[in-house]
Amino acid sequence: MRPALPFLRSALLALPVAALALSAAVPAHAQSAGFDGNQKAAIEKIVRDYLMEHPEVILQAVDAMQERQKTAEAEQARKALVENRQELTRSPADPVIGNPQGDITVVEFFDYQCGYCKAVQADTQSLIKGDPKLRFVLKEFPILGPASVVASKAALASRGQGKYVEFHNALMAQRGQLDEAVIMRLAKSVGLDTDRLKKDMESPDVLKVIAANQALAEKLNIRGTPAFVFGDELVPGAIRLEDMKRLADAARAKG
Repeated sequence: MRPALPFLRSALLALPVAALALSAAVPAHAQSAGFDGNQKAAIEKIVRDYLMEHPEVILQAVDAMQERQKTAEAEQARKALVENRQELTRSPADPVIGNPQGDITVVEFFDYQCGYCKAVQADTQSLIKGDPKLRFVLKEFPILGPASVVASKAALASRGQGKYVEFHNALMAQRGQLDEAVIMRLAKSVGLDTDRLKKDMESPDVLKVIAANQALAEKLNIRGTPAFVFGDELVPGAIRLEDMKRLADAARAKG
């Protein structure tokens, strides 16, 4: 895929610099080959003129470099997924919905203030309901400010009262910014004892889960939410239900 327009402009503006840089490298090689000053100047001019007349060469080089970077990052991500598979999919500290004994596991890193996470919530629910053999792991990953941290702490603490799923769904359904008052109102609406919840939110176990998820996200180079893992494939960003089904089928086919 071609670079974005702003990048193209920057690349085109940099062409004279690139031409000079590349042509400057030629005389250095030419010098080692025994060319004299006139010969080196002639070679430099040929290179510079060619690049100025054919700027697409620079763009092709940029495309090739970006493709190599993309491939390297994908390979690095796959390696990180393998190395951290147990923590990613089988940590007893993470909430699991769907079929706990499912034949494949899907993982989602999310934030309760992430609009994209909320936008895909209906699709993830449809995926789970439509695939009785799917195990779905929820990774609390609060990165959008203090209110996100409070929400994640409250959600994890709600497990002690057996209300995680109900509270999670209420938080995801909430539109607008969160704050502690809103979070506690939602907690009360699903039947949570908010006094106990506030106490449990400061449990070292709750704080450890969030810290562990943040460290794991860093290892996997996850920089935003939502981020999904289907088998051995990391998928950043919001995706449609059709893509979720395709990725789940691919993960199941790989075993």
